[in-house]
Amino acid sequence: MFKKTYYGAHIAPACAYCLHGSTAADPKMILCKRKGVVSPYYCCRKFSYDPLMRIPRRQVLPELDPRDFTLDD
Repeated sequence: MFKKTYYGAHIAPACAYCLHGSTAADPKMILCKRKGVVSPYYCCRKFSYDPLMRIPRRQVLPELDPRDFTLDD
């Protein structure tokens, strides 16, 4: 009934995470089954979102102090 959306409700279409695209030897280009070699930011009318193609951003871990792991007051 209700479809769960990934990464928010609005996703800007781009060939970098399209079902029909795959990365080329040059990481700045995408091989599209429909249009050929295109930019990762390009999109066509056949865009179909594939959540497995999206690369998540790396999260910065906080600096930890060794005193955080001791039981002494």
